[in-house]
Amino acid sequence: MTVMRLCQAHPGRTFRPVVDRLAVGMSGAVALVACALLTLALSVLGERNPTAFVLGAFAVLCAVLGAVSRPVAAPLIAGAGWLFFNGFVVHRFATLGWAGAGVEATRLGLFAAAALVASLPARAASVGPPLPAAGPTSSS
Repeated sequence: MTVMRLCQAHPGRTFRPVVDRLAVGMSGAVALVACALLTLALSVLGERNPTAFVLGAFAVLCAVLGAVSRPVAAPLIAGAGWLFFNGFVVHRFATLGWAGAGVEATRLGLFAAAALVASLPARAASVGPPLPAAGPTSSS
């Protein structure tokens, strides 16, 4: 049974929300399934060409997955996005190809940046700003 904690308190500190995110391995597995479903949905819509719309759809999916994952999972999410984009959109029929280091690094970098940037606000919420030191204060 999973128990969800809404807030966590430490002695002498204020309440902060607890942000539970997917583990790194689970993020990779969810990314593979989500990219497969996005590829299927794009195929049904007839969007199987490497257009800006399809690239944006994969980048948005990576950002959504990054928002529920830890920052260290960004490379796995980006890798899953690149595999499905390259294999089913760019080269079709599950054939991976290489269009040059610049093109592929840009695609992979876009997916990784989307996942990483989306995961950072949740990380900042769990860490929070530094709290003032507890102890007596003297005012003059």
